[in-house]
Amino acid sequence: MLQIEIDGKELSVEQGSTVIEAALKSGTYIPHFCYHKKLSVAANCRMCLVEVEKQRKPLPACATPVTDGMKVFTQSKVAKDAQKGVMEFLLINHPLDCPICDQGGECQLQDLSVGYGKTSSRYEEDKRSVVGKDMGPLVSAAEMSRCIHCTRCVRFTDEVAGWQELAMTNRGEFSTIEPMRGATLETELSGNVIDLCPVGALTSKPFRYDARSWELSRRKSISAHDALGSNLIVQVKSHVVRRVLPLENEAVNECWLSDRDRFAYEGLNHADRLGVPMIKHGGEWHETDWSTALEYVAKGLRGVSADHGADAISIFANANSTVEDLYLAKQLAQGLGVNSIDTRMRQQDFNLDAAQQGALWLGQSLVDFAASDAVLVVGADLRQEQPLLTARIRAAVKEGMSLSVLGSAEQVLRMPAAQQVSHPYAWVDVLAQLAAPAADASEFILSTAKQLLDGEKVSIVLGAEAMNHPQFAQIYAAAQSLAQATGATLGLLPQAANSVGADLLGFKAKAGAVNPVSALNGSQKAVMLLNIEPDMDWAGSEATRQALLKAQTVIALTPYQSEALREVADVMLPVAPSTETSGSFVSMEGRLQSFHGVVKAYAQSRPTWKVLRVLGNQLGLKGFDYTSSEEVLVRSGLNSDTIASQLNNQVKQVNPVQTLQAASLVRVGGVGIYQTDSVVRRSLPLQATVHAQVPTALVHPNTLAALQLSDAAQAVVKSAQAQVIVALQADASVAENVVSLTLHPQNKALGAMMNTIELVRG
Repeated sequence: MLQIEIDGKELSVEQGSTVIEAALKSGTYIPHFCYHKKLSVAANCRMCLVEVEKQRKPLPACATPVTDGMKVFTQSKVAKDAQKGVMEFLLINHPLDCPICDQGGECQLQDLSVGYGKTSSRYEEDKRSVVGKDMGPLVSAAEMSRCIHCTRCVRFTDEVAGWQELAMTNRGEFSTIEPMRGATLETELSGNVIDLCPVGALTSKPFRYDARSWELSRRKSISAHDALGSNLIVQVKSHVVRRVLPLENEAVNECWLSDRDRFAYEGLNHADRLGVPMIKHGGEWHETDWSTALEYVAKGLRGVSADHGADAISIFANANSTVEDLYLAKQLAQGLGVNSIDTRMRQQDFNLDAAQQGALWLGQSLVDFAASDAVLVVGADLRQEQPLLTARIRAAVKEGMSLSVLGSAEQVLRMPAAQQVSHPYAWVDVLAQLAAPAADASEFILSTAKQLLDGEKVSIVLGAEAMNHPQFAQIYAAAQSLAQATGATLGLLPQAANSVGADLLGFKAKAGAVNPVSALNGSQKAVMLLNIEPDMDWAGSEATRQALLKAQTVIALTPYQSEALREVADVMLPVAPSTETSGSFVSMEGRLQSFHGVVKAYAQSRPTWKVLRVLGNQLGLKGFDYTSSEEVLVRSGLNSDTIASQLNNQVKQVNPVQTLQAASLVRVGGVGIYQTDSVVRRSLPLQATVHAQVPTALVHPNTLAALQLSDAAQAVVKSAQAQVIVALQADASVAENVVSLTLHPQNKALGAMMNTIELVRG
């Protein structure tokens, strides 16, 4: 530790610290623009100039390392004059348009100019003007004359997002921030440059001119769009969500937010919102009141139970549902004697259930995971599934973590990684080879096996493509054997915000009961859907549609009405999304996080837990006397202590399933990053990004040749359920006998991923 003095205050600081870091830790504020604790030092704004004893001129605090015995003065005349001189230069060309600037009221330059600026300017020449830039549907760069060239945005795209999409071109007065090669921002983390910009040069395009900062109420919440559990600040005006910002939590999302979490709110008030309960009579939908609708639901459930037995009833829920919603849905099922409940609508193999000994999760905290020496990722499209976790991995790789990825197509990860591209039906064999590599094994096998054995702390994680694989149980068992052989921590990257919570609650079909796959045989007479859109959230798609059409009654608790629901459902009950209700999620690291609603419920929407509570009372079931979601959480038994005792990624002996042939033509690609849930799918800004466009089918050139197809042609993809026309693209980074086609509304009829398909000339 080094002993220094800042404004007469003696401090002990670590070797290698800079003056600004030491000052911030001591509670001394030094004005700055270009410095950011998560980015490299640029030292180009010079706003942080301070006086250092025995130095002839002021020094930038962000770029000056501390030395033993150093004396720093942040409030001296030398420091103050230097900072005021820098501020005068910054304001020379800055436009005086604060009254119309979206950054007004939360602008660093505006705030610091009050303390360090002058009352008048000595500059009388014309101010420079910079033409605005098109950076895509999420980030507005229409007012680049405001830019002060701090380069925070440039450094973020390069260092955190992993690929430099912005650059500062030219010099001096002609310097401008430009998209690289004229392209728009395509990173899935682009919205963070809005937070980083200290002025009004980069602002939120969806939020532009929507509200002033002082008009907004700020409320804390938790993301409902992936299992990371990002902490949010939701800003509200007139009971409408206007903007979402990150709430800093170093252990979870640090100070960042993915675009999916940041801009999904734009889908909350979509025209599809269901405002009143609706019942279908004679093929026509009619609005009704809540008491009539709930009595209709209760009568339908009683009738099916009496006529066909409780085994003919299924309750399926989206894993984005809260702990409270799932607990009451399970209580409802138990009261009716229903054993068919589940949240794993895209899963195909349920053989792991009987062998599972605890709830499946990441296996460790996010911080511990990022501290791994070596990580093996199996069957996960990292940037698509977990954009913010990928940024944490990227930072860890820079610090020395070795990353290996086993998948069916090479990923553009924007970080160094060893990748093994294999047919998904060969993954079990690859994992077995990693556990006992042969001398003549591939370089990937040998190097990855060595890293897993040599590392003091190693991790193996399975992603969505592994979990939705027809051989999930065998893949998991092979990964567990590899983890035991190498001393690695085994975990999963859950597919939804509360997947771990659902597992902890045991919200899954009992042994022998109807699961989401077996339900597709059309045997179920009553099906309750909690926040599920069957055409996009269920692996069956067309088979799901047919099965639901055969049911006697389909009850949909949903925030939105869609064409698919209007066709298959008999009653639709409007329930609130996460912003309009209170509840809890359990993240991938087993972290229980509760939140409150931030706006009033839309129209006659009600929180799902309240609807289920009243329905339980309508059915005469015991244990539905709750008055708050907090009471439901307590009754569920989930808290930090009980969760810790239940988290366990160990499985017993897994019964083998059928052997799948790597010669089969299989569709992969996962769920599109902006197709994950009903709210995200209705966010128009997200749907306008390049990531949400209709995907092409990526096929290895050898596979195209074998099928007598050509690059850039059209073809028909046929599954057991349906067929769709797609555009082909030859891609040597995809495994042979694989078609990489991401789930999108244009191809949803094909159904499950990891299923065999046909590809024929269109």
